[in-house]
Amino acid sequence: MKTHYYLGWFNNFFPENLARVLQEDIADRKSLVMISSNPSVFEDDGATERSWLDQAGITFDEYHLINYRVQKEDAQTILQNASGIFLLGGSILNLNRFLKEYELSDSIKKSSAVVMGASAGAINMSAKWLCSKNFGDDVEMSSVYDGIGLDNFSVLSHFDLENNMDLVQRELSPLSEEINIYASNKDCAVRVKGDKIDILGNVYLISNSKIQKLDETL
Repeated sequence: MKTHYYLGWFNNFFPENLARVLQEDIADRKSLVMISSNPSVFEDDGATERSWLDQAGITFDEYHLINYRVQKEDAQTILQNASGIFLLGGSILNLNRFLKEYELSDSIKKSSAVVMGASAGAINMSAKWLCSKNFGDDVEMSSVYDGIGLDNFSVLSHFDLENNMDLVQRELSPLSEEINIYASNKDCAVRVKGDKIDILGNVYLISNSKIQKLDETL
């Protein structure tokens, strides 16, 4: 059963209920593969995300970081042997380009590993996402990008929704007519396990230009 975690950003560590379901879902802990969203920057990349897992008592026998230090062919082999895959936070656009350049998306989709993404990583896991300067992206014109497409919805992750609800609804309304969008702030998670979607924290569903807060189920 495929399991995907679309995470926001955690200032401290995973809350207990999120740590508990992650411990249950990641039964095989041979190899964690982290994919950089800033592949040219090598210092401390993934240290924060790994600390969340460490604090939750989820440790692996091996840790791998895919960035420009890893050859493209080696990256494919590393992914094939992964127990967990973690798409790191950082630059949404850089990660999107890196996934295409290294042709990683198909390998991630085919993998039986638990796939996690934080912030930029979560956004790129989704089917499509809106790139907009109003969301802090370094672009002049808004446009829709294709993500990996692990699930057939869009994600806006780690954005100050509560103070920008009108902006979010206005920006995302056109895309929401085509595909459901899960929007969340920090300390949030959307878990997809098989056909079931679970919610942690303040997560909103935007569908057909209407927005509603979802009940927590984790």
